[in-house]
Amino acid sequence: MRHLKKGRKLNRTSSHRKAMLSNMASSLVFYKRIKTTLPKAKTLGPYVERLITYSKYSDQLHGRRLIMQKILGKNSKKVANLLINEIGPQYNLRSGGYTRIIKMENRKNDNAQMCFIEFVNLKNDSEKKEKESSKEVKE
Repeated sequence: MRHLKKGRKLNRTSSHRKAMLSNMASSLVFYKRIKTTLPKAKTLGPYVERLITYSKYSDQLHGRRLIMQKILGKNSKKVANLLINEIGPQYNLRSGGYTRIIKMENRKNDNAQMCFIEFVNLKNDSEKKEKESSKEVKE
């Protein structure tokens, strides 16, 4: 039997789990790197990678609607715009593996394994501006 082989319950109800993953995904898109526990990060990784794959669809409207289904709340349009316009185009040549997990020391009070989850090889706006300004200075 394959019962409960896919995904983690994370000791939450299904509605709470969906809301938590949606909030964590939108935070990861906004901040490009978040600190969380290891089981949450392992659950969030495939969730966000699916969203990035949606953002790479050639039909922008369909991908936007798929992203907005997964991201709940009023931030769904902002997240969809960031994914489609900034993050998705940077991974056009990459077919997967958009996120990485970096383990850290355990949390002090409950000894939970902590980690960072972040995007792989993502160029931030500040890095782009620095490269452009350095090119202008050289010329």
